[in-house]
Amino acid sequence: MSQSDESSDRKTREVTPEHKAAMIQGRTETRTVRHYLEALESLKQTGGRRRSKEALEKKLVGVEQQLEEAEAVTRLQLVQERIDLQKAIEAAAQNVDIAELENEFIQVAASYSDRKGISYQAWREVGVPPKVLHAAGIR
Repeated sequence: MSQSDESSDRKTREVTPEHKAAMIQGRTETRTVRHYLEALESLKQTGGRRRSKEALEKKLVGVEQQLEEAEAVTRLQLVQERIDLQKAIEAAAQNVDIAELENEFIQVAASYSDRKGISYQAWREVGVPPKVLHAAGIR
């Protein structure tokens, strides 16, 4: 059988409007869940008290000044501190509204969990608070 015969034997599947809607819903839910989990992760990484963008920038200036005269090992540590501060400044500039992301997550979490087979325990292990899961109807 030639290649053209094989391709003519294949049936072209058309995607139904219902299937298209389900695919869109799945992508939307996945995006919402991903954004919320990423925000939770970034909050967990910063830990401790929140520092303002201005305080971080001031600290960065101090690190830059220390770098000019630092010895090799101290320089290495200061370079890492500079990298960490730059990341923290970027995160502070993004001003993630965790409350908004949480509300969006609550709207889709139960459907997403059912569709993907995600348990309450799995959500807890990735850091989703019990009150959020309760509000989403996940028990």
